Formats: sequence, C-alpha cells, structure tokens
Amino acid sequence: MPELDPLRSTGAAREFTSRPVSDAEVHAILDDARFAPSGGNRQPWRVAVLQEAAVRRGVVDATRPVWDDYVAITSDGRVPFSVVDGAPPAEVESGQPNPLIDRVEQVPVVLAIAADIRAIAAMDADSGRLPLAAGASIYPFCWSILLSASRRGLGGVLTTFVTRVQGSVDEMLGLPEHHSLAALIFLGEPAQRVTRLSRRPVGDFTAIDRFNGPALNI
Repeated sequence: MPELDPLRSTGAAREFTSRPVSDAEVHAILDDARFAPSGGNRQPWRVAVLQEAAVRRGVVDATRPVWDDYVAITSDGRVPFSVVDGAPPAEVESGQPNPLIDRVEQVPVVLAIAADIRAIAAMDADSGRLPLAAGASIYPFCWSILLSASRRGLGGVLTTFVTRVQGSVDEMLGLPEHHSLAALIFLGEPAQRVTRLSRRPVGDFTAIDRFNGPALNI
C-alpha cells in the first residue's frame, strides 16, 4: 500500500487500540512539532504529558459539562458556543457519551497544550469581534503534533473544551502565570484509520481578488 500523504489523510481519531506509545515516540513527535511557525519565532508553547490517571480524570471530568452543552446546542441545530448565536441550549442531558472522557485512562497519550500569552502579539485583540490572530502562534504547533503522529502510524484529535474551564484545572496542571490553555491532544494508534476525508473543493472557498469574486476553479 503506498504511503499516504499526511496532509490529505490526517483525520480525527478518538478511539485507539491498546498499543502503547513510548516516551521516546512522544519526544520524537514533539521534536518535529517544535519547528512549527510562530509570531516572531517566540515559540510560546508549553506541553504537559498527562500520565497519572488521577490527573487525566480530573482534567477531562472538568470538561464534561462543556461537552454536554456542546451536544445539546448541536441538537438544537446551532453551532456550539458561537459568538453570533450564543444562546444556551434549551435542555441539557448530562453524561453524554464521549470516548475520550469516558475512557481517558486507556488513551495512550494525552497532552495539555498551553501558550505563554506574554509571547503572543494579539493583533486583533481590540477589534470588537471574535479575536483570531493569536491562535496563529500556537495552533500550527498543535497541528504539527498531529501530522508528526500521522507519519508514525499514529492518530489523534485536538479538542478545546478545556479552554472553557481553565480556572478549574490550572492548579491541577501547574499552569504557569500568564499562560493560557489552548488544547488537549489525544494520541494513539487509531482503532479505525480513515483514509478518505470529506472536504469542500477549492472552488467552494476560494475567490479571485475579492471574497465575492469569481471562484478559483481549474
């Protein structure tokens, strides 16, 4: 079978086999990811490799209400936590199934990713709308972790639920001052590997000169 291009075959994996992932593999993945770009090359990332079961359980349990709200808002037919339509869900059913939360002790690797906000130029912080630019200094690093894992026959998923409950887990994680949580990343050998991803064609999201200009179709 020909080697798959990680850029076209790195899907989200939330369930994993029992194959362990060694510290050496995690180190190699992070050694690749550290070459990700960041504003001013300030490399604001910090990583905590969550190995103790109690720490893992404490962190993901804190995110469960966020997940329950996410499911409920999705069931309402809306985008969860949208700044345009941020109304709370009509009804929330607690304890919604989630393989990452329910079986976090069995996930081979759990990484908590934080960013030193002193090292990030938040260009649009005062824009009066949802700020996005600061993520450019941390999420390429997160994506590089997933790409590097994919190259090694592993898979994973990035979640940001923990960012809504940082205050309840920062002491548990020993989060340094002036740092913000950016994501949890779960890694392992996927229980099922998806090689055909569904994505919109280029012409659907690319226009010439203006966003409402003619589509770039070849």
